[in-house]
Amino acid sequence: MSLGTRTTTAPAGVEALLADARFELMPFESFDDELTHLPEGATVAITTSPQLGIERTVERAEEAAARGYDVVPHVAARYVTDRDHLSDIARRLTDAGVTDVFVPGGDREEPAGEFESALDLLTALEETSYSFEEVGITGYPEGHAFIDEKTLMDSMERKEPYATYIVTQLCYDPDAVVEWVEDLRERGIDLPVEVGIPGVMKYQRLLKISRKVGVGDSVKFLKKTTGVLGFVRQLVGSRGTYRPDDLIDGLAPYANDEHYAIRGVHVYTFNETADTEEWRHDRLQG
Repeated sequence: MSLGTRTTTAPAGVEALLADARFELMPFESFDDELTHLPEGATVAITTSPQLGIERTVERAEEAAARGYDVVPHVAARYVTDRDHLSDIARRLTDAGVTDVFVPGGDREEPAGEFESALDLLTALEETSYSFEEVGITGYPEGHAFIDEKTLMDSMERKEPYATYIVTQLCYDPDAVVEWVEDLRERGIDLPVEVGIPGVMKYQRLLKISRKVGVGDSVKFLKKTTGVLGFVRQLVGSRGTYRPDDLIDGLAPYANDEHYAIRGVHVYTFNETADTEEWRHDRLQG
């Protein structure tokens, strides 16, 4: 079933996507201030920064959990040195009350130690004395700049037994997401999906970030919906600010469909939470 067969925006679908949205923050100096714009007890994913390393991620996770947030730290495989380091991270997170971790490979060119991939770390985590109720892995609706589609899907199938959900890479195109989820289901991968969406921010910054993370087709989607002139009008009319309304409206008809198992959105805030939270609140109010 393709996206074109479901064109009606479903209010219940919008609520299902946005009511319990997950907010991704980077562990920079602005972290504490960004938290103040989020709902009490919100789910906060914390990235692993190439500049600050995984120690800062763990520290921020401990701090945010102590403040009552539902914390999901990124335990990026290529930033963990060895099994002792992994056990120490798992112990600290467990002691902090963390029950959910996200395990990407990490964008470090050379691994810090023995873990080359997310799969390496996931299998090692199974051998520690610590476990988590939820474990997330990465999905790529539009592929990866350096990894072919077959390799991505083969990797997904190998990681699936260790995971409980998938978070997609940043995406703007609901059609691409739906088709990718359909492909997962055809392959027998039944993990629920959290769709990674951009938050509200200036177009220029968002496009710069998108190019950096290799979201080429999604950048084209911003233009192809109304053509280049339409894109320019939207850019000017919005005062240069992107809002993910079209993306949410395109996904909403699928949000409560058990076949797709889209359980919500993962908002890439890039530490600009205030405008995103205001937008989310407005959409939920209708």
